[in-house]
Amino acid sequence: MKKLIALLLALIMVFALVACGEATPETSENPPATTDETPTGEEVTITIWTYPIGKFGDDATMVELIGKFEAAHPGIKVEHELIDYTNGDTQVTSAITGGGTPDIIMEGPERLVTNWGKNGVMVDLSDLWTEEITADIAATSEAVVSACQYNGVYYEYPLCMTTHCMAINYEVFEQAGALQYIDEETRTWSTDDFVSAMEAVRDSGLVAVPGIIYCGGQGGDQGTRALVNNLYSGTYTNADHTEYTANSAENVQALQLLVDMVGSGALNANAGFQATEELQQFANGTCAVTFCWNASNKTNYAEQVTFTPFAMAFPTDDGVPELCGGIWGFGIFDNGSDAKIEAAKDFIRFVCDDETQAAESVRLTGFFPVRASLGNVYAGTEQEADAEEFLKLMPFLGDYYNVIGGWSEQRTNWFNMLQNVFITGTDPQTAADEFVEASNANIG
Repeated sequence: MKKLIALLLALIMVFALVACGEATPETSENPPATTDETPTGEEVTITIWTYPIGKFGDDATMVELIGKFEAAHPGIKVEHELIDYTNGDTQVTSAITGGGTPDIIMEGPERLVTNWGKNGVMVDLSDLWTEEITADIAATSEAVVSACQYNGVYYEYPLCMTTHCMAINYEVFEQAGALQYIDEETRTWSTDDFVSAMEAVRDSGLVAVPGIIYCGGQGGDQGTRALVNNLYSGTYTNADHTEYTANSAENVQALQLLVDMVGSGALNANAGFQATEELQQFANGTCAVTFCWNASNKTNYAEQVTFTPFAMAFPTDDGVPELCGGIWGFGIFDNGSDAKIEAAKDFIRFVCDDETQAAESVRLTGFFPVRASLGNVYAGTEQEADAEEFLKLMPFLGDYYNVIGGWSEQRTNWFNMLQNVFITGTDPQTAADEFVEASNANIG
C-alpha cells in the first residue's frame, strides 16, 4: 500500500510539472542563468542583428553563444543575422519603415540611443540598470552611463568599450631614428615631436609614404577626428553636445599644420581611401603609421604584418591626449510583444551579466569590459600581452561626443570637409565653418 501511495504521489507531481510548464534541471555543473526565466508556455523566438564587432561578427561564434543561451533558457529560440557597416544602417532603416526590425541589435549609443532610441522605436531598458550595475559601470567610466541614456531613459545595455588610437611601424621608426620623438612607456608624444618623427621617416626613404590622411568616406573617421582635435587641444562639440565646434581656432590650426605636412611630403592625402584602405597600406608596410588602430584591428591584421605595430596616443600640444572611444552593447526594438521583450532581456542579461559568460562575451569583442568588477578579462589568456598594450591607453578616453544629434549627417560632412581642405585646396577656416554650419543644421 505504501508503495502504491508513493507511486500515486509521484505521478501527481509529474502531472503538476507538465501543467506548469517544462522544468529546467539545475546541477552544480550546469548552474542556472543569473536571470529569471521567461514565463513558461509556448516557445518564444527572438531575432538578433549584430554588426561585425569582433567575434560577434562571426556566424560560427554566434551559433555557439546562442546554443549556450538556449540550453539555459529552453523556452527561447534565437535567430541571428550579421549586418555590416556598409549597408547595415540602410537595412535597419528599411526594417523600421517596413515593420521588420529584429528584437535585439548590437551596436553603440550613436545608433541605439541618439538615433533609434531618440526616435521612439526602442524599448526602455532602465530595469536592467540596477543600482549595483550602474555603480559598477560608473566605476569604469561615467561617460558610459551617460552615453547609454537619452532624457533619463536607458536605450542601451553596454558590454564593452575601448579607446581608438593610432599605431606606428616600430622597426621603421627605429631605423629612421624617429623613436627619440615618442615616449614608449606612456605611448604619448607632442605635436612638435610628431612632426619631427614624420619628417625623419620621410627622409629615411624606408616607406613609400610616411602616413595617409584618408578622406574617401566616413569609414574610420574617428581617427582623423582625433588627429585634428588633439594636435592643438581642440574639441569636436561643446560640453553639452548641443553644437559642433570643429571650426575652432585650435582645430583650424591643426588642419593647417596637416596641410603643410602634406605639402612637405611628411604625410599624404588620399581622396580614394577610407580607413580600410589606409590600414591595408599600413599592414603592407607601405606607410609607417595608421590613424585607425585599436585592439580589434591588431587582431584582424596580425597574420599580415611582418613588423611590430606599436599602439600610440594621438599627438597633442599639452601632453594630455583625449582619445575617441567606442561603446558596444545591446538595444531592443519595440515590436509590440511583451514575451519577446522579456526574452530579449534574458538574452542580454546572459551575455552581459552571467557569471561564467560575461567575461567570455567581452573577450569575443576584443575590447574591454564596462563593468569594473570583471577586471582584466584577458589575464592568463593568449591575449593578455596584446591587451596590456591597449589598457595603457584606456585612461586617455576623452568625451564621448558621439551622442550629439545629426551624427550620421556630420560623418558625411566631415569627410567632405577633409576632401575640400586636402584635395581641393579650400582654406581650412572656410571649410571648417561650412562643416559646422551644415552639421549644426541637422542636430534637431
